[in-house]
Amino acid sequence: MGDREAEDTVPQTHLEEITGKISDLNKWREIFGFHGLEISNTTHQHGEGSAGDGPSGAGEPVGLQSVPLSAVPRALLLSPATGGKPISLEMAMGLRKLLFGNVFQLFSCEWTRAYFKFREPYSDLAYALEAEKGGTRAILMVVQAHIIKYLLFIRNTEYSHLERLSRIGCRGQAEALAAALADTLWAAGGGRRAVISLLTAALHVLPSGDYKADNFTERIQLFEFCEKGAAQEFISDHINCFKGEGSHGVILFLYSLLFSRTLERVQEDLHGTVTPLLQFSCGNITCAQALLSLLLTGRANPRHINGGQEPGCGDGVTQAWRCPVGYLRWDRARVEQKVCRGLGTPLLPVWLCSLAGRHGVLFSTDSLLLSDWKRERVFSLYFYSGQRKQMETAPLRIDTHSHHWEENRGEDPSSPGKRRPPIEMAIRTKWAGATVSWNGTDPFF
Repeated sequence: MGDREAEDTVPQTHLEEITGKISDLNKWREIFGFHGLEISNTTHQHGEGSAGDGPSGAGEPVGLQSVPLSAVPRALLLSPATGGKPISLEMAMGLRKLLFGNVFQLFSCEWTRAYFKFREPYSDLAYALEAEKGGTRAILMVVQAHIIKYLLFIRNTEYSHLERLSRIGCRGQAEALAAALADTLWAAGGGRRAVISLLTAALHVLPSGDYKADNFTERIQLFEFCEKGAAQEFISDHINCFKGEGSHGVILFLYSLLFSRTLERVQEDLHGTVTPLLQFSCGNITCAQALLSLLLTGRANPRHINGGQEPGCGDGVTQAWRCPVGYLRWDRARVEQKVCRGLGTPLLPVWLCSLAGRHGVLFSTDSLLLSDWKRERVFSLYFYSGQRKQMETAPLRIDTHSHHWEENRGEDPSSPGKRRPPIEMAIRTKWAGATVSWNGTDPFF
């Protein structure tokens, strides 16, 4: 009898163990389902592998740990009926290598939280994106420049000047963002294509042993368009995937930018260098010059913004090539560094400004400012820093014929006794010797 009882208890023990495991699995299904990351039975493209394979934190500087991406709200996940092409393991690895130089590095929390968030509608800064300190600020401010370009010079409206920027509601903000994203992606695609990256609930790729999953990139779905209007309309239809909280909208846009250019052409732009598009600086992940060039010119060549080769040279484009929006830079450590002519004098008077590593946008409401030299004698510019503490657009008055700021010509204007805010010095890289008045606003930045 004792032997029979022992034989009966073994299966019972195994049954309880199996039941416990099923219960645990159901709990995890509930957790993933709650966060919008359902466990999918989708057929994976590259076989099986462990999502945690690869050395943790490989390639990271000391003190900066990779953090898995947080869950995306269910409402921002695409329906399987939307179509598109799922990302492959090869594509995911190519993205990592271009961005970080290795396949193990993950985005920081600052990057995963970043999305395109506007200030209050129908306010002085209704046109403005929030972009606090950090590495994502450069990307946000490039898109901001395109938003301003669209609202001031492209959109049809009864308003004029700064009213064009302040008299917009939520719908106008979404429209301007869609136009700005489409413009940038279309330029990266060489004026022939745009690829838009969005997120699905289905896991398309399981990592291999030499790739570290982030539970985000592996869910990307790609949509290619051969007409700019169609791309812009698609972005408009899914605009919350870029401007919704928790959307990881900045990363989605960055992926879209790279796929629009194609990973192969980005590598060609870099001329075979191994310098990644994202760099580590003071504990932050920041944009390298090549990525800024891709955002501004559609080509990932840092020489385009460092005063070297003009964008487009060698591709049948003349030396008179000008960017839609421009770029001005000031850094006391690199005073002699210039930008190329096509960025210093863009088609329209809107500039991304790099000010000792921080970014803002400078613009004029006069579309003819850079087309008539007489308009460049005394004129107005406006500055937005992206910082939450800025409550209104800063008005600047520029006088290119009054040089009283240089009365003592024997003293270096960047010396402690003559130092001016970096934005003033950036303006003078374009209009040498200009006087900048803040019109009663306390100078900042």
